[in-house]
Amino acid sequence: MKQSMIDSLKWSWMIAVITLVLAAIFSVVSTAILSGVAWGVGMLIVFLIVLIGVISDTIGVAATAAAEKPFHAMAAEKLPGAREAVTITRNADKFSNFTNDVIGDIAGVISGTASAYVVLQLAVQLGHGEGSTLQFVISVVFTSIVAAITVGGKSVGKTIAIRYSTEIIYRVGRLFHLLEVKLKITIFKDKKKRRKKA
Repeated sequence: MKQSMIDSLKWSWMIAVITLVLAAIFSVVSTAILSGVAWGVGMLIVFLIVLIGVISDTIGVAATAAAEKPFHAMAAEKLPGAREAVTITRNADKFSNFTNDVIGDIAGVISGTASAYVVLQLAVQLGHGEGSTLQFVISVVFTSIVAAITVGGKSVGKTIAIRYSTEIIYRVGRLFHLLEVKLKITIFKDKKKRRKKA
């Protein structure tokens, strides 16, 4: 079996486990938050989850669209975050897989679950129980709005990501630089750098 195929299978297995863990954490946290708030605040939380999905999708597309060359020039000038931006572009496939498929899809699933919870809360508050006609109408309307915002937001996000890929990835690189310097958290390790050290 080719090394590239082995690496791909390892990454797929690792990303599946990460998705399982993150989905469980986000689901528990969102349910815990929603259980103690009014339906209006619940709606805002749902839209916040949708926004997280849209932003992560935008960043993922920007990673695949960005060129490595501008970040080398920034790194030569020792700009903070430039080295991390180079690493992101080198690992664009894995980075976009994580942001688009893991974070984006988890946000989509949780926003759907959270929407159902908010709809039920609203229907009960209006004096209609589970399975009522009003709950069905509210569910259809609210779910349609959430879906429209999600798809429309991702469409706009993709356009922005392609046009401003360098700026977006540089800002993400600066965030990674801050995490590495202040909290000693390394998101992506540069394979080329490790080979030079070896």
